[in-house]
Amino acid sequence: MSEHEERPEHRLRRELPAEVPAAAPEAESAAEPNPEAGLTGRRRLVQGLWPPRVSRAQLIVAVLLFGLGFGLAVQVASNSDSDSALRGARQEDLVRILDELDDRTQRLEDEKTGLEKQRQELQSSSDQAAEARRQTAEKERQLGILAGTVAAQGPGITMTVDDPKGTVQADMLLDAIQELRAAGAEAIQVNGVRVIAGTYLTESGKSVSVDGNKITQPFVFRVIGKPQDLEPALNIPGGVVQTLEKEQATVTVERSTKIVVDALRPAKQPDYARSSSQ
Repeated sequence: MSEHEERPEHRLRRELPAEVPAAAPEAESAAEPNPEAGLTGRRRLVQGLWPPRVSRAQLIVAVLLFGLGFGLAVQVASNSDSDSALRGARQEDLVRILDELDDRTQRLEDEKTGLEKQRQELQSSSDQAAEARRQTAEKERQLGILAGTVAAQGPGITMTVDDPKGTVQADMLLDAIQELRAAGAEAIQVNGVRVIAGTYLTESGKSVSVDGNKITQPFVFRVIGKPQDLEPALNIPGGVVQTLEKEQATVTVERSTKIVVDALRPAKQPDYARSSSQ
């Protein structure tokens, strides 16, 4: 027996496991898959944007921007609706409407000038008590005209509504009164009935009543005011005259330098209201 065959194997050597050769680093790294290796640039962009990652601040800003955009859209739509009513009007109708607005502005300016003049007269008058009495009497006369307790005369118009088919209703005549007031009418009389601030119109069968007084057609309006303002106000597109003519009524408007409104109302003493100066 040779020397190598007779030498026994060491005990610790027998307990160690068989040596395993270490794997090469290059092979190990090549075995691991890379999930992003096969992705193109577009797919990486999509994965970065979806699903969206929205913070609380970004959500609040988005809600505020949406509310602002909605408000602007509503504002633009409302302005478009208000302007569409005049887009279909003819040029002469638009000019007439502008003239009426200018006239109303001028009336307000004249009223302002008159009030300022009264104040200056009170401040500069040597006899302020006499001036105050004169202005009080003048104001009483003006209020009497408005209240219908005194007769009045002046320039104005006469509007006659002939309704043979009986299609004109009380609300249409009330619209005419309101339009005349808006145009600067100072005194109005309809078929012998004085129109005041508390005037009301009702229907009684096929006839119309003004403050309980039955009137029959033709309906005649006697109006004191500036004719250049009153007549265009009645003839505006879609206004009083066109509305009545749609009901197959005949409407005539005549200007005059002298209109007499002589229907009177009794002075009514209030039951509870008293002057605060007493």
